Amino acid sequence: MRWRSYVAVGDSFTEGMDDPYPDGTFRGWADLVATRLAAEAGPDFGYANLAIRGRLFPAVVAEQVPVVLDMKPDLISFAAGGNDVLRRTFDPVTLAARFDAVIGELRATGADVLLFRFADLTAHLPGQRLMGPRVQLVNRAVGETAQRHGAMLVDLYADDEFRNPLMWSVDRLHLSEIGHRRVAAHVLTALGVDADADWLLVPPVPAPTPWLAARRADLRWAGQHLAPWIRRRLTGRSSGDTVTAKRPLLTPFTDRRAPGR
Repeated sequence: MRWRSYVAVGDSFTEGMDDPYPDGTFRGWADLVATRLAAEAGPDFGYANLAIRGRLFPAVVAEQVPVVLDMKPDLISFAAGGNDVLRRTFDPVTLAARFDAVIGELRATGADVLLFRFADLTAHLPGQRLMGPRVQLVNRAVGETAQRHGAMLVDLYADDEFRNPLMWSVDRLHLSEIGHRRVAAHVLTALGVDADADWLLVPPVPAPTPWLAARRADLRWAGQHLAPWIRRRLTGRSSGDTVTAKRPLLTPFTDRRAPGR
């Protein structure tokens, strides 16, 4: 086992929304990966998770990258830019250039770096014609950066199982428990570490919902999730304004709450 420490950097995807522990805090794929790596490496394995929901790419770079550079871990996962894709001010050229520079800086420390091509969630969100091309642009930039700097790439976009709505939580934006387990399995596979075979199991795609019931569900979703998101955009607020990193220190990792099922 060549990794004695792991730091996860990013936004809600890495924080673990919406995969709760019994106490209501979030687990997610990064905690699952850390659990497996700690089991391989022993009790001194260190893990920190700096990710905070709602963070845009510039905030991730400004707030989290200096911290991870000071920690000097053996392994870093970096996933950011998904929130930027949803913004009116999205600038793919600037984002791609900054992304490349940041990954070059992380790789220069000697750490192994994990990058992600985003899964395709546009099919069940509004604005598919706008969001789809943006996701493809970011994914292409991520792939090119991974190749240029020798980072490990986890290609979730190539996994059609993420088109299954059961892979996503009720807000249609964050992964469900099933989705997080599958991401963890992909990450461990990229690292050459055995994953629990159950983490790759995906339930059958649900039968199509009758048109009227589907429209009612869309209206409920818009009221419960889309409208609050729009209000936050209009008022300049973020879902992560009062949130701090769940594991801000690189310390020996023992997950005493709930193992991945």
